[in-house]
Amino acid sequence: MKAMILAAGLGTRLRPLTDSIPKALVKINDKTLLEIVINRLKSFGVNGIIINVHHFADQIIQFIKDNNSFDIQIEISKEEDLLDTGGGLKKAAWFFDDHMPFLLHNVDVLSDIDISKLVEFHNNNSAIATLATRTRKTSRYFLTDSHNTLCGWESIQSNEKKMVRQFQGDLSRVSFMGIHSISPELLSYLPSVEKFSIIDAYLKIAENHTIKTMPCDTYRWLDLGKPEQLNQASGLFPELF
Repeated sequence: MKAMILAAGLGTRLRPLTDSIPKALVKINDKTLLEIVINRLKSFGVNGIIINVHHFADQIIQFIKDNNSFDIQIEISKEEDLLDTGGGLKKAAWFFDDHMPFLLHNVDVLSDIDISKLVEFHNNNSAIATLATRTRKTSRYFLTDSHNTLCGWESIQSNEKKMVRQFQGDLSRVSFMGIHSISPELLSYLPSVEKFSIIDAYLKIAENHTIKTMPCDTYRWLDLGKPEQLNQASGLFPELF
């Protein structure tokens, strides 16, 4: 199984840590966010990873070399200009040439989600993409129906709501965890533009194709976007450090 780690962002919420290093190389107890995600993906059988880079890209490339690519195939997708999450995936699409479902994982999230169950859920539902979600308070939500089908999106801050398909049963608000299982067919439905959000692409694709969400409230999860959240990580995930 292959995977992509999204690591090109500027990490502005982690400043001043990211004034001199990329977000992916921020450390928690001497372990970088990047190596934590790589090792978790490896533990579920991932044997090929592509990482998109931009901010202090050369530092990430050198880090991979210094660690012998963590004994798996690791490729780099360097973005001279930031392409956002969807554009980053589109640029790296060449890597997923085995016609098998692959994983997409943010570098700045920690979770003990059973990735094999996410892939199994994805395959069993014949979805074009499956998004790991949980119930928590946030500013933006996916809207899903009783069958865990993605039907829309809502922003609390802007009071914007977008429905992209009819829903069955009750409509629920769920929060995205930054971990996806994706069928390669989805790549052909990405927009023709170079830079775009994967969330916007999902909402457009969901009009005609099935995108599922997998409830993951039983798993631990932490967004590492802010310095105070870094401090919480070793307490919530002691086995990682």
